[in-house]
Amino acid sequence: MKILVTGGGGFLGQALCHGLVARGHEVTSFNRGHYLALDALGVRQIAGDLADRDAVIAAFAGADAVFHNAAKAGTWGSYDSYHRANVIGTRNVLDACRAHGIGRLVYTSTPSVTHRATHPVEGGTADSVAYGEGFKAPYATTKTIAEKAVLAANDAALATVALRPRLIWGPGDNNLLPRLVERANAGRLRFVGDGNNQVDSTYIDNAAQAHFDAFEHLAPGAACAGRAYFISNGEPQRMRELVNGLLQAAGAPLVNKTIPFGVAYAVGVLCEGLWHMLPLGGEPPMTRFLAEQLVTTHWYSMEPARRDFGYVPKVSSAEGLARLHASLQ
Repeated sequence: MKILVTGGGGFLGQALCHGLVARGHEVTSFNRGHYLALDALGVRQIAGDLADRDAVIAAFAGADAVFHNAAKAGTWGSYDSYHRANVIGTRNVLDACRAHGIGRLVYTSTPSVTHRATHPVEGGTADSVAYGEGFKAPYATTKTIAEKAVLAANDAALATVALRPRLIWGPGDNNLLPRLVERANAGRLRFVGDGNNQVDSTYIDNAAQAHFDAFEHLAPGAACAGRAYFISNGEPQRMRELVNGLLQAAGAPLVNKTIPFGVAYAVGVLCEGLWHMLPLGGEPPMTRFLAEQLVTTHWYSMEPARRDFGYVPKVSSAEGLARLHASLQ
């Protein structure tokens, strides 16, 4: 089968491309850049911008199915930049699917679409946890709009499903782990609150597996069609255990220091103000949204994903950490 992956050069994108090639599919990746790792897999690459409707529609010609994984992530940036990538880009993907009669679309969403300040979620499902409101980050706002559009597009001609993997980590991560290690080595890493809030996370192979499981079950009228699902390892951990497990696997200093939520939130307000007023590069070290995320309990039930498309995490957190440690030696 001919499958197009958007954002195939990213962390999860490469895992999706690798797994699809291994399953015998002919894979094309629509990227902003060019990636040697995809060349090595034999993945055809098309360079382009998701916000360019004509480019997206041209790139999707001949595809039988789509994994829409590309997005602008992070905690900082203009609303317009997030809207172009996440909202306009997703609308263009849907238009391209319609234009070429593509019948299946697996969309990579995020649990952030349900974020509600410091409201805890324990064992939540997409049916029990409503969409968030009052977002303080354009990422969550635009991903919510995009997910709703994807699910609303589900019909007899195009079957869609949205997956919300929580905090993906593992070998090949060039975002989360490097930031944690850098801050830990510099002595600038703190837990917001006491670090005992329970959170879910997802080992990279499990995140990819969930996408493959959903894809294999997806069809018009299928149980998973037109629905969203939280994805994780199914092993909630205290924030301090998760972070220090990752740091230990990387050989970085462990973290014990904490900062009260009120202080972290105030720092986030200050940082956002400074980054708005001054020509400062990169992302602020703290934002209001990030402070809320780091202090809140968030873990989810994997039962809906198991019931509707057979998702069972195959790699435990302990095994994932062992693999991560081995990959970094």
